[in-house]
Amino acid sequence: MGRVNPAAANVLGTMGAVFWSIQVIPQIVKSHRSKSTAGLSAWLMLCWAAAGLPLGTYNIAQGFNIPLIIQPQMFAALCGVSWAQCLHYSHNLTGMQAVGAWFAFCTIVGSLEVGFVYACRAGKQHGTDAPTTLFGVLSAVLILGGLIPQYYEIFKFKAVVGISLLFLFVDLMGGLVSCLSLIFQEEFDILASVTYGGLVVLELGVFILAGILNPRMERRKREELERTVEDNDMRATPAAIPGSRETTV
Repeated sequence: MGRVNPAAANVLGTMGAVFWSIQVIPQIVKSHRSKSTAGLSAWLMLCWAAAGLPLGTYNIAQGFNIPLIIQPQMFAALCGVSWAQCLHYSHNLTGMQAVGAWFAFCTIVGSLEVGFVYACRAGKQHGTDAPTTLFGVLSAVLILGGLIPQYYEIFKFKAVVGISLLFLFVDLMGGLVSCLSLIFQEEFDILASVTYGGLVVLELGVFILAGILNPRMERRKREELERTVEDNDMRATPAAIPGSRETTV
């Protein structure tokens, strides 16, 4: 087919891997500097970190290009770091406990992925793609479903706070170019395209809500500040005593 272009698929896949190798870094930096993850859903980060297991298994079993095989591993590890920050800043785990949770998570996920890849390959040797398809569906559910708790946080705070918009933008670009790389594969993978495409749509929704809700939040803050200033001025002004007269010396 004319659209098949391994070089283009590899270039776009590499770009996606680069984006998804650095996308969570702005969020990690933001959380570290503010010492807070308020407004950032720990469930989002846990779901995305866990999604690296089925997504990595699926991409390897499907024989995708090397960048798309590396991509889920970096994605899971970085999301795991952000999840550990949520445990530390919002759920009162010590720093060492959070690091231990991240290390245990990565060890378990890595071990399971190796086993699942062999299971998928065994299934293919016996003429069935059911295990591979299952992992593809699981990755889509975790990645797309993981954004639902973040939408809850947005409506709870009535604003997009806590989550780094730079992180979301880089992640969105990673999903976009990864989706484009699939076009130039020998076989277009519908399930992977749904995962990447759905991610782009849902993250665009967060940007739209930020554009709508954040200005309202700033307006509410200004109005509250103005009311506070007015109340303080009223308290500072001496009340006039009826019938009193000033005495001139």
